Amino acid sequence: MTRTGLIARVLIDSPLPQLDHLFDYAIPDELAHLAQPGVRVRVPLRSANRVADGYLIELIDPKQAAATVAPTEGATLDGIGGADTGYSGKLSPVDSIVSAVPVLTEPVWQLARRLADRAAGNASDIVRLAVPPRAVRVEKAWLAARDATPDAPATNPADPLAEPGFAEYPPETLGTIVADRLRVCVAAVPSLVRLPGPDDGGSTVGAWAITMAELAVSALRQGKSSILVVPDYRDQDQLQAALTTLAPADDVVRVDARQSNPDRYRGFLTLLEGRPRIILGNRSAVYAPAHDLGLIVLWDDGDPLYGEQLSPYVHARDAALIRREAADSALVFIGHSRSVETERLVEIGWLRAVHPTRDSHPRVIPTTFQSEPDAQARAARIPSAAWLAAKEAVRNGPVLVQVASPGYAPMLACRSCGKAARCTQCQGPLALANANATPACRWCGHLAAGWHCSHCEATTLRVVTVGTGRTAEELGRAFPGSRVIVADGEHTVQTIGPEPALVIATRGAEPIPRNGYSAILLLDGERMLARESLRVGEDCLRWWANAAALAAPGASVMLAGVGGALAHALNTWQPGPYAAAELADRRQLRFPPAVRVASVTGTTAEVETAIESLAELPGLDVLGPVSHDPAGPAQKTGGPALVRAIVRFGYPLGDEVARTLKAAIVRNAAGRRKPKGAAFRPAPTLKVRFDDPELL
Repeated sequence: MTRTGLIARVLIDSPLPQLDHLFDYAIPDELAHLAQPGVRVRVPLRSANRVADGYLIELIDPKQAAATVAPTEGATLDGIGGADTGYSGKLSPVDSIVSAVPVLTEPVWQLARRLADRAAGNASDIVRLAVPPRAVRVEKAWLAARDATPDAPATNPADPLAEPGFAEYPPETLGTIVADRLRVCVAAVPSLVRLPGPDDGGSTVGAWAITMAELAVSALRQGKSSILVVPDYRDQDQLQAALTTLAPADDVVRVDARQSNPDRYRGFLTLLEGRPRIILGNRSAVYAPAHDLGLIVLWDDGDPLYGEQLSPYVHARDAALIRREAADSALVFIGHSRSVETERLVEIGWLRAVHPTRDSHPRVIPTTFQSEPDAQARAARIPSAAWLAAKEAVRNGPVLVQVASPGYAPMLACRSCGKAARCTQCQGPLALANANATPACRWCGHLAAGWHCSHCEATTLRVVTVGTGRTAEELGRAFPGSRVIVADGEHTVQTIGPEPALVIATRGAEPIPRNGYSAILLLDGERMLARESLRVGEDCLRWWANAAALAAPGASVMLAGVGGALAHALNTWQPGPYAAAELADRRQLRFPPAVRVASVTGTTAEVETAIESLAELPGLDVLGPVSHDPAGPAQKTGGPALVRAIVRFGYPLGDEVARTLKAAIVRNAAGRRKPKGAAFRPAPTLKVRFDDPELL
């Protein structure tokens, strides 16, 4: 029998911070049979004279609601109650229930709420990442199939699962990860694995993908779901190939932002069926609904693609840490290198470091470690030792040449004074698309046919940096008769065969070779290290280690022009000590991840008010405020000048700092008024971002 007279607590899908709490609505009797937590609803916002989308979070009895609602400071909408407002009048009814499918599960909602509170953001912004847009036809087909199929058992012992071997790791460690809910940092085996296939048509994947697949299969055998998170589609394809070999196809669900919405929604609905699955995808996969979650694995957690670009900017690593705590599941970070954030977790004892049983790694040779009598040869972009290694290796198979930038000549400068060549329209950098092309702006595309230097009035340009195109052209002349392959953002090449070839690739775009590269040249190291970033060293080590892991057994990996601690870490294949040294330096300087940081951006008055609200908290360190983006959109559109302050604080203060800054955001947004004669309120300018990876 359907209960009536219940109250629905609804999360409204809105970016407005003052609406980031649950609102109470009455449930009409005709909708009572459809009302259940997690369904999509439409509800009225009477003060705005519109209907908003949302999710029904919980159903409560009116008597329970009267006992639990405590009046607190907050915005109240006419006729709409809220857990934060203490409204006790007549409630507005739910306008409609969009679908009877409970798409927002309780664990995902709790995760979204906790992450939003930690980052001073809106829970609806995270739910938007977790729940894909509805596809009506897909949903109807799924409901029909579900109703026509009897409930399947949670596990099927007859599934043809191969028993995981974990041959490369101590069996007493990896073999019990899921059962004992371990938290580990795994050093990936730096090698390639050839998967079986018909007529030798199998694919080649990194050994890390096999390890992740074996872990997921182990979880599945124990009746547990697993979430496998990787940075991009190249890694997803490798992991998918490994799972195709080791796991039943029906138990693997891919959650991919590159999928069409119907395909993505179809996979999402599959995860609501109440049986253990293996879920793989990019950063948003960490929010996927998982029945009886037993394992979360992140590959290469230092990759910047894990950083969410939408508010509240939660990193996938942080989401995985908090979800693991709520689910009490196993958690694995696996990579060829180690991020400083992971190193911190190892040092405080929260993660256990696990290394392969066999200490085997690529033969990395930094050219700076070799004696070169000719000073000009030492300064060359490709040292003579690297030339000789490539010349010998290209006879036997493919040779990888990793470079810093795509394009032909991505940066030009004045030949006379050396100043960077800039576009006369937008001041963007000029570049060459090929040897005979007219210089053009990389930002706006404006052709600089009659360019002249604004500093010395000279009219000739010189190439400052060499990209994939120019490198391919030069190596093609140096190795006549060799096949040259370019792999970068504009030229996608995911796999190559064993035939001899020169492969010119940007970092992260290296094709997977069938039998490994016969030699690898890592160029432009000094240029990569010249990037202004707190984490440039660990990024370079990660790029180089991932490329070196593609080498064939015994092949040479030549690191050109880089020495010191980075070259030693790659040469000895020991990223842990380098990450530990980086973390020690950041502790002395109070840089992340030794401390947490938050940026507060807005007008001078807004930022000062927000910072003043933090005055009572001990141990805070405030930098600024200083002018923020002086040439940005605010000045171009006549908007207010913006400033930014950076707040540094210890981890124990994180919740209190987030609560205080969120309250400042809500007060600022709720207090904004429409200017006279304007149709809309101006967008709030006060913004807060926690743990921005590029802040310092």
